[in-house]
Amino acid sequence: MAGEAFAAVAALRGRVRRVVVVGPAHYVGFRGIAAPSAERFATPLGEMSVDAPAISALAQAGRVTVDDAPHAPEHALEVELPFLQVLFGAVPIVPLVCGRSDPEAVADILADVWDEETLVVASSDLSHYEDYESARQHDARTAAAIERFDVAAIGPQDACGHLAVNGLLLAARRRGYRITRLDLRSSGDTAGDKRRVVGYGAWAILAAWGDG
Repeated sequence: MAGEAFAAVAALRGRVRRVVVVGPAHYVGFRGIAAPSAERFATPLGEMSVDAPAISALAQAGRVTVDDAPHAPEHALEVELPFLQVLFGAVPIVPLVCGRSDPEAVADILADVWDEETLVVASSDLSHYEDYESARQHDARTAAAIERFDVAAIGPQDACGHLAVNGLLLAARRRGYRITRLDLRSSGDTAGDKRRVVGYGAWAILAAWGDG
């Protein structure tokens, strides 16, 4: 599913100079939005540098806290990094995980860092552990809300990364961007067991200069 999303932005190779990756904190509870103090993230494909000046500016503005604890066990951001490395090489990243916060806080961060050379990636699953048909209907409702930029209609029961998704939607709506669905399905479409599935979707936010 992630491959669908990243294929949509492959044409931006050479134009993307930085990537903001935002997602949920699955393991550590905290208030606000956390950035790491680490200078690099490592994957099997090599290291990606962290945009330390951007994080410093966000921290000084009170947008984020620098806290490694939520990042240490977290997978939501790291699963996206190999795709970015294949497409864009060693571009710097701004990795952010959301604790107890709100979409406006995420949107405010994006307002500070989202420029024509910055790609934004929001990482999230959709429904969790419903039967196949229930999940299909649930995810269809969530997809419809995403596509009408209805941040009030998407909560934690709809997407584990609802804060990241809603923050991106809010920021995109403020900019007048468009959204396009790329794919929508569940683990029952690939893994076989349809009694307890996880929902997945992929969308592209379309800006005036291309896919963002």
